Amino acid sequence: MSETTNAVCYRTLDEILSQVKKYHPEGDVGVVERAYRFAEDAHKEQKRLSGEPYFSHPCEVAYILATLMQDSDTVAAGLLHDCVEDVQGVTSEFMEKNFGADIAQLVDGVTKLDRIDFFSREQQQMESIRKMFIYMAKDIRVVLIKLADRLHNMRTLKTQKPARQKPIAQETLDIYAPLAHRLGVYAVKWELEDLALRYIDPEGYYQIVEKIGMKRSDREGWIEDIVKSLKSLMDDNHIKCEIDGRPKHIYSIYRKMKNQGKTFEQITDLIAVRVIVDSSSNECYSVLGLVHNNWPLIPGRFKDYISMPKHNMYQSLHTTVVGRDGRPFEVQIRTREMHRTAEYGIAAHWRYKEGKAHTSLDEKLTWVRSILEWQGDPTSSETFSNQMKEALFAEEVMVFTPRGDIVTLPKGATPLDFAYRIHSAVGHHCVGAKINKKIVPLPTPLQTGDFVEIMTNPNSHGPSLDWLNIVVTNEAKAKIRSFLKNASKDENMVRGREMLEKEAKRLGYTFSDLCRQEYLDVLYKRYSLSNQDDLYVTVGFGGLSAAQILNRLIDENRKKQKAEAPKIPEVTENPQPKSQVTTNQGVMVEGDPGMLIRFAHCCNPLPGDSIIGYITRGRGVSVHRADCLNMQDEGVEPERMIRVEWASSGSEAYDADIQVISYDKAGLLADLSSLFATLEVPIVAISARTMKNGTTQITLTLSIKNTAQLEKIIKQLKKRNDIIEVFRVST
Repeated sequence: MSETTNAVCYRTLDEILSQVKKYHPEGDVGVVERAYRFAEDAHKEQKRLSGEPYFSHPCEVAYILATLMQDSDTVAAGLLHDCVEDVQGVTSEFMEKNFGADIAQLVDGVTKLDRIDFFSREQQQMESIRKMFIYMAKDIRVVLIKLADRLHNMRTLKTQKPARQKPIAQETLDIYAPLAHRLGVYAVKWELEDLALRYIDPEGYYQIVEKIGMKRSDREGWIEDIVKSLKSLMDDNHIKCEIDGRPKHIYSIYRKMKNQGKTFEQITDLIAVRVIVDSSSNECYSVLGLVHNNWPLIPGRFKDYISMPKHNMYQSLHTTVVGRDGRPFEVQIRTREMHRTAEYGIAAHWRYKEGKAHTSLDEKLTWVRSILEWQGDPTSSETFSNQMKEALFAEEVMVFTPRGDIVTLPKGATPLDFAYRIHSAVGHHCVGAKINKKIVPLPTPLQTGDFVEIMTNPNSHGPSLDWLNIVVTNEAKAKIRSFLKNASKDENMVRGREMLEKEAKRLGYTFSDLCRQEYLDVLYKRYSLSNQDDLYVTVGFGGLSAAQILNRLIDENRKKQKAEAPKIPEVTENPQPKSQVTTNQGVMVEGDPGMLIRFAHCCNPLPGDSIIGYITRGRGVSVHRADCLNMQDEGVEPERMIRVEWASSGSEAYDADIQVISYDKAGLLADLSSLFATLEVPIVAISARTMKNGTTQITLTLSIKNTAQLEKIIKQLKKRNDIIEVFRVST
């Protein structure tokens, strides 16, 4: 999987065909040849940013796929993957007619959604990734093409503009490397991680590269001694095997340094030795015994992934022992078949015969389908992004059914999640659960090794809205919401309207005043809703929170009010110079430099906001935002409005309220407090409450200098995976 050394030319057809035939000697390579000729002609006038022929890119993608042992159709799709997107007149219909439905579907699955209008570039990227997941659930080869595409783009990222390099590298580390890990394609995962780190933290990357290089001769000698000792031990016990040693990857060393707060010199286990046996898994355990008899085992560092494979089918025995010089090293023991899976994961097993996939691998992709379960709900691309990252990064537990079958779930999952993973009907009719033959409450977190039994009653009423607070998997949440949505539309409609009216009142508004058609139309488009009844139903069954809807409506209302803000009347014919009217609170009042100033708590204006003054009775001038709803009230007397402006000192701090909608997560408040401390932003007040749909609503009052600082904070918060939405609000 090394980088190509040919910077100008592209892979020849013979190079690609030779790699395909290595794993598919009886395969039909004619379609690869036709795809090569067609793509070469289609891209002949196009150049990459580096100046090299564009066709070099699909050639590299096809070659990577061939090294991943993919069949002729997949390699052909790799050659054609940019034709629909970049070549005029080439459509999916054209692909199907000339290359068959199988290849056309693969190409369509990796084609970006460039011809649809989106709110932002980020939404477009998320929708394209969501499309990939939809196709991936049907045919895993789609994501293998996408991974090969991303790998070559990362190898050539230096030709991109510097401003684009880091975002692309971050997306690779956030989505594509974890996706490769999920599928067990470690040969791609490791390279993607190392390449991404080079652009995300170049200083950290090259420091590790330099330090590894400085100790290379010492490390290579050490590895050679270990391999020689192991080989002698295996020969003495008549075990046929292959042994090799390697340093750990740069990103894995970098992450360990960051997570453990250590320097490079303090990381001791920098190498791993692999023992690949020729025979069965039983011999792996024999090798393990020999290793432990000859080197001291470090307690807590043994893992048996043979008896309990990882979700991505990875199998191996891992143990860390101490060498004779006192330095620890890791030993990985596996069979040749296990090693092939360890390198290429699901790609090594996905075989197509007569157009049909291996159905035995279906259960390995349940996590893909769990991400897609949300599609029936009108959630946003932001929500999909968060759900996808949650699924990709989730730590897992392995539990057993009463029959001894293994079920893999994310850490923190409950018996109710287990029930819905077995079947929707089991979940809907669940009335209790047993863990290890003992009755437990439904919110009990499952632990690896637990035997779980679900008690059901066909006459039960089914799930309630509270169940959304018990389950943690998107799969279970989607099934509960679907049940609630279909069970009683009228009940959801009434509940949803009541929730919206209550939330509006809490925020100081009347819900009916915010229900202008122009505001609602924005909501309908954003959340794929049909009408107001659909909105009520969605809030009622927990598909969207009342806080999300209200904040959007208030935001639209403010935009409207700002556009229609009344002109402030002149109150003096000869206004004094601004230098004579600056107050000690950062606001200039026209006409009276000594007038008392106070900031209205209903809108909490900040420097950068358009503001208006209102002369109160006995309490001086109250300063409001120009779009404050209270200043549009019928009781406001226009003659008491006065012109005010911000002074230019910028040293004062003001209270500003923001609302954060997040997933319910332990330690979130502590994380936010730490973030604001890092940004040097004091928290004046904070409150939080858990909503019935499983989200948490956090209201913060911050001490802010101006709107620019507040916008920066909101932007920083929106980058977090566990935060759904952030808004500035009025109290």
